Amino acid sequence: MSSYKINNQWIELKELEDLLLSSKTIELGAEARAAIAKCRQYLDDKMANHDQLIYGINTGFGSLCNTAISFEDLGLLQYNLVVSHACGTGEEVPAELVKRMLLLKIIGLSHGNSGVQVATVERLIFFYNNEILPVVYQQGSLGASGDLAPLAHLSLPLIGEGEVYFKGEKVTSKSVLSHFSLEPIQLQSKEGLALLNGTQFMSAYASYAVANSLQLWQQWNQIAALSLEGYDGRINPFQANVNEIRNQKGQIETATIFRDLLAGSEVVTQEKAHVQDPYSFRCIPQVHGASKDAIDYVSQIVEREINAVTDNPTVFPDEDDVVSAGNFHGQPLAISMDFLAIALAEMGSISERRVYKLISGTRNLPAFLVANPGLNSGFMIPQYTAASIVSQNKQLCTPASIDSIDSSNGQEDHVSMGANAATKLYRIIQNCYTIQGIELLNAAQAFEFRRPLKTSERLEKMYSNYRKVVTFVKNDTFLQPLIAESVKFVKEKI
Repeated sequence: MSSYKINNQWIELKELEDLLLSSKTIELGAEARAAIAKCRQYLDDKMANHDQLIYGINTGFGSLCNTAISFEDLGLLQYNLVVSHACGTGEEVPAELVKRMLLLKIIGLSHGNSGVQVATVERLIFFYNNEILPVVYQQGSLGASGDLAPLAHLSLPLIGEGEVYFKGEKVTSKSVLSHFSLEPIQLQSKEGLALLNGTQFMSAYASYAVANSLQLWQQWNQIAALSLEGYDGRINPFQANVNEIRNQKGQIETATIFRDLLAGSEVVTQEKAHVQDPYSFRCIPQVHGASKDAIDYVSQIVEREINAVTDNPTVFPDEDDVVSAGNFHGQPLAISMDFLAIALAEMGSISERRVYKLISGTRNLPAFLVANPGLNSGFMIPQYTAASIVSQNKQLCTPASIDSIDSSNGQEDHVSMGANAATKLYRIIQNCYTIQGIELLNAAQAFEFRRPLKTSERLEKMYSNYRKVVTFVKNDTFLQPLIAESVKFVKEKI
């Protein structure tokens, strides 16, 4: 199988996802390799011929930025930086996100503005290609000065420290290097800082979030359409004229999708006894559409970020310039992930309201969607579960990006807290899959009571596939396994 060449090309988010889902290996292209080598040589020459202080290269870090470091200790300085900053705590970062972090760090360093050795980037590529995934922890980053603690854990195996997952086992980095007859990388000046500075923890979570947000949005349209059929809802709120006059792109897109999803349905076209549907059905274009607009906006920010150089200082060999600035500051990602959290939580919120309506015993549906309510509690408690998760999502939507805590003796006096935005957004995504699974469970159950009428061909296909894993509930049964299967169904893409 051919490998994917990283050659300083612009990488779209879809291309990134396709690469991560594939079994392709990656390699440095000639242009990227030359850029990295040129920058490293420039930095070596500069350090050999100049005695000026350059932050993080021959000085200490943070508030120690004015402390000079001797030429002989520059490598030790970088080693000390990595081991001292590996202070992560909490749960481990999921393996799929660690692999993203590796890939994004490789892409960031490949631009040739970071001063690393080609050998260092090649070792990261070796880890990626061989599924050697460092043990990284979720807590520890302030989202400015880069994702210091998580990226330190990501970098430890380069120098033979820390732990990794290899072939499904957690082992020491030393043992894996020995297995492949590899020596630890001897870090040169600036390299530790290049590895630890950057937004790759945040951007790994953010890129994951965008991909899963798009999946959730697409599937929620399909599930909500089946809920509409189960509730005997009206098509009128989805017609073109009323949505186009609002001028909102996401709303127009959502309504168009619903018309397509419901085309040919016998249920939606039958005569209705009611004039209006509740907001949770009637306002789907407006609510789902607003979330889609948010997802599209965040996608742009994240795509820019994965193609950026975010470590510090930044090296410009052609301009003979080493700039100490703030590209590591995670504010663009922090604000965007807080925004995306709200957009996803709102789709979860309106989903739970549709569930509530489906079990309410109206529109010729039995109470709690069972034939003998009273003797059977039916689908009473899945709605409780969804409501509980929706409430937690609301709490998780408190923005992280508005917070900041002074660090490093005041030198780093405003931080983004984007790492906290990232981890709580991840939790919201998992919660949304659960809410989505619960709505599908209810929608399919409700739709059964509309038989012998048929819905559209597309929804019938989805319904049929779902019924292969989750059956109709005639009498009270142990519902947790059905919910689990339903959640698994939506996570694997309906």
